[in-house]
Amino acid sequence: MPHTPAAQKTTSPPAQQPPTALPQALVVATHGRHCVIETADGTRRICYQRGKKNTVLVGDRVQWAQPPAGQGEEGTIENILPRSNQFYRQDDIRTKAFAANLDQILIWLAAEPEFSHKLLGRALIAAEAAHITPIVVLNKSDLHEAHQRGWQRLASCRAMHYPTLAVSLQSAPPAAEIASANASALGTIPPTEQQTHNDLHQLWQTLQGKKTLVLGPSGTGKSTLINWLLPDAGAQTGEISQALNSGKHTTTNTLWYWLDKASGTAIIDSPGFQEFGLHHISPAQLATLMPDIRAHTGDCRFYNCTHLHEPGCAILAAVGQNPEQQGIDSLRHQLYAELFAQLGQTRY
Repeated sequence: MPHTPAAQKTTSPPAQQPPTALPQALVVATHGRHCVIETADGTRRICYQRGKKNTVLVGDRVQWAQPPAGQGEEGTIENILPRSNQFYRQDDIRTKAFAANLDQILIWLAAEPEFSHKLLGRALIAAEAAHITPIVVLNKSDLHEAHQRGWQRLASCRAMHYPTLAVSLQSAPPAAEIASANASALGTIPPTEQQTHNDLHQLWQTLQGKKTLVLGPSGTGKSTLINWLLPDAGAQTGEISQALNSGKHTTTNTLWYWLDKASGTAIIDSPGFQEFGLHHISPAQLATLMPDIRAHTGDCRFYNCTHLHEPGCAILAAVGQNPEQQGIDSLRHQLYAELFAQLGQTRY
């Protein structure tokens, strides 16, 4: 899938390579030019990043150096190792990078208040651009009417074959109980509780062996998920805040938590967002990053069709048709049209 020059520049690691003798570590938190790294033996320590050319992200593998004798305990980041991917959003003048080297992104939505299809659509496009698998999870399935409406609004996600789950964390059993339950054990749960257990077990299994960024609009209760998965998350966050001497500010940054280090299962918690800029994507790229639209682009009459007004446009013909039968939800095409116009504007 093609990338714009801007995207290539942002995701490229530094060109220089330092001596291979330097030890490697994992970045588990960042705050300004400082970060917390986890060394091979599990020790965590503070490091400072040299220069400003490339910003260290949570999930980065780095090479670092010990401080000179008598100059404190703060190490320095000497090199960022090549990344497999990077997930970020880009507004007119600012880029907000979330994390690097991800296996998947869990987009956390609430049935109530009603989620924004535009924010969801933008996050899905960014995931496609970064070649990272998105998973959509709708919380509050206990709110039956609101959940039913929300689930119906996710029909296009299911039609595009994005993994789409529904869960309820209201009165949910502890995550450890869900993790230890096997299929036969789930079958012994009372029918009134069985669906909740099955849904949570499916969510738990989806996370296993993966490095998952948890992403969600502000106000969706994402912290409830983190606290369910990791009952000691608050304590870990406090330790990192104290280490970075950043007080409450660390809660606005991205943090790495191990669910199961032995299997490589990790959760990366990110700040909630109210906007999601896509200025690292060109208008010409847009259709290739929306699977429901991409499926029809080869059938348009004109090779340079913008899918907005041209006669013989296969995309326009599919708009309003059932997404489960290769149709395109009208809201999805509306988002495409808005983004096409926005991304085509001259930037200064």
